[in-house]
Amino acid sequence: MRIILDAFGGDNAPLEMIKGAALAVKEYGHTVILAGNEATIRKVAQENSIPLDGMEILDCDDVISMHDAPRSLLREHKNSSMAVGMRALAEGQGDAFVSAGSTGAIVVGGTFIVKRIKGVSRAALAAIMPTQQGPAMLIDSGANVDCRPSMLHCFAQMGSIYMTDVIGGGKPARVGLLNVGTEDTKGGDLQLKTFELLKNSNMNFVGNIEARQVPYGDADVIVADGFSGNVLLKTMEGTAEVLMKSIKKAFTANIFTMIGALFVKGQVGGIKKSFSTEEVGGAPLLGVTKPVIKAHGNAKAFAVKNAIRVAAEFAAAGVVEKIEEAVAANAEEGQADGE
Repeated sequence: MRIILDAFGGDNAPLEMIKGAALAVKEYGHTVILAGNEATIRKVAQENSIPLDGMEILDCDDVISMHDAPRSLLREHKNSSMAVGMRALAEGQGDAFVSAGSTGAIVVGGTFIVKRIKGVSRAALAAIMPTQQGPAMLIDSGANVDCRPSMLHCFAQMGSIYMTDVIGGGKPARVGLLNVGTEDTKGGDLQLKTFELLKNSNMNFVGNIEARQVPYGDADVIVADGFSGNVLLKTMEGTAEVLMKSIKKAFTANIFTMIGALFVKGQVGGIKKSFSTEEVGGAPLLGVTKPVIKAHGNAKAFAVKNAIRVAAEFAAAGVVEKIEEAVAANAEEGQADGE
């Protein structure tokens, strides 16, 4: 696989991007194409004794920051590492693209540079979250604040395909609709109409799901509008951080708790690992014509390595092609949008 990496996207670029790329080349054997200033990349690599074997460089001087308007990617920052990398993806120079840069810019780039799949009205950011039963997908997690029932139906379909083929090993993903109650009659107009669409689909729809059920893993795909999804995602991230800090504080309170911590060190480490965003790698941007992965903004080398792994798995599973087939089938069947 040839994976294009935005070497200057994220809080820890370019050092951690280059280190993560080197880890991925060594462990997975993929070719990593670094988009960014070649002179800086080579200097950082040399200063930190990072081999660039198995890597190529797409030289460009500009960088789009977290503070730049997302749409500036198309004009003012069209020569940024993100824009150049996405154009290379669209032109077929790589199989997938990874960036830890601005989420808004990634959505804009995916939509207007990589392009949406025909029949998909909006691309959706699909965050992968830890649950008691394994990874679950939250779609949309912030890209689309205002949604129509037809959009949520499409999100569900795309998420179901990804979770079934990339993470679930072929086992049909359970799809749940985020709502204020589990009863069929709960929610506003958006949820009620979306519920009917999902109930009448060929997906493995398990009904409405409340936010408190998500950590238990009651669904593999949680469908939501971007506003509700982002609130849920940030709440879970904050809760996990507070929980882990509280556990650490409790075990370091005194000599007795520190001794006790030695006996449960392995179990606590397992819990910490299950909540780690570094293990997940990144969130796929679904609905565009090529695999795009958004890594966490503060990603370090280990997380970057995993993001590259996920991007390669995304490409190998043929998810884009399956989404194209599913959307085309919907169009042929005259799928109602519930509005």
